[in-house]
Amino acid sequence: MAAKGYWIARLDVTDVETYKAYVRANAEAFGLYKAKFLTRGGPFVSLEGVPRTRNVVLEFADLATALACYRSPEYQGAKKIREGVADADIVIMEGYDGPQPPDQPGEMANVSEAP
Repeated sequence: MAAKGYWIARLDVTDVETYKAYVRANAEAFGLYKAKFLTRGGPFVSLEGVPRTRNVVLEFADLATALACYRSPEYQGAKKIREGVADADIVIMEGYDGPQPPDQPGEMANVSEAP
């Protein structure tokens, strides 16, 4: 079974009403690609780094599905609504299904230096 894929989105919304239109529009893509919200703008505690006011984590069947959703015409149409009304940082990544503490050898941590 392939590792799941995830969108991690951090946003600052500057126009709530237009952002709501984006949410209505992105539902088509998220439904088509069977996305599942794991977090959706709820309470959070920022402990390090520069926080954004809204944080969302979406789960997909795998990385390829998560990327296909982002690149889809359905999502790209919704994204056009969001542009200009929310500043966003979005990362799409593959989940991890390897050893967990306390059995996590260092080479399994997928750590590399920044470019």
